[in-house]
Formats: sequence, structure tokens, C-alpha cells
Amino acid sequence: MNNSYNKNLKQFARSNRKGGTRAEIKLWVELLRNKQMMGYPFLRQRAIVNYIADFFSKELNLIIEVDGLTHSWEGRAESDIKRDKTLLELGYHTLGFNDGEVINDINNVKRAIENFIIDFEKFIPQPPSKGDI
Repeated sequence: MNNSYNKNLKQFARSNRKGGTRAEIKLWVELLRNKQMMGYPFLRQRAIVNYIADFFSKELNLIIEVDGLTHSWEGRAESDIKRDKTLLELGYHTLGFNDGEVINDINNVKRAIENFIIDFEKFIPQPPSKGDI
């Protein structure tokens, strides 16, 4: 995986971290901060290429986007598809949820993220156990 961090967006990402939608804050507090999600660390508002990812796990190559009302505006869906395609070409996977899913059905959001991690771990070579060395 190449280094896709965009330091030119650092200040913008930092200002986004100071805010956040109700859904983003809920997802962060209830599932993602402090390695709550199956032991994996996540970062908030991470600048990757020309995008600001809502949440990012370097270990999982996973970006989680929480889309509010603005993502239903004309032209926004096309830009989201382009973003996801670009990120996939760089080796990142994107999981997207809308605000309502996070606010009203956080358990299903949790299951979706856990299922991604379970599938991801199936393809990660595990280090040998001490008895195998």
C-alpha cells in the first residue's frame, strides 16, 4: 500500500474533527474510538489522496463514510462513486452508511463492520504460534 496521506488537507481534516455530525459522533463514541471495533484502531477525518475519509483504519485498509442529507443532492452520488473507485484502485475498501442507519440502527452498522473485519481476517496470513517456531 502506498502512502496516500495528503498533508495538504491536514488543516481541513483537523477542522472537520472539531465538528462532526450527530451520526459521526455516535459511530465514533459507540463503536470506533479506543480500538472498540475488534481491537482495530480508527482515525477520524483522515486526508487520503484528495478526499477526507470520515473514519479510517490503516490496518484494515478500510474507510467508513457516514453520509448525511447532502449526499443525496444532485451530482453527489456520482462523486461518491468516483471517490470509492479511486480509493479501491489504491487498495482501500469503503463501507458507507447514512445518518439514519447510524442513529436508528447502530447494531446493524456494527454487524456490517464486524462482518467486513471477519472477511478481511480470513485473507490475512496469521503469524506462526510459539509452538510452530
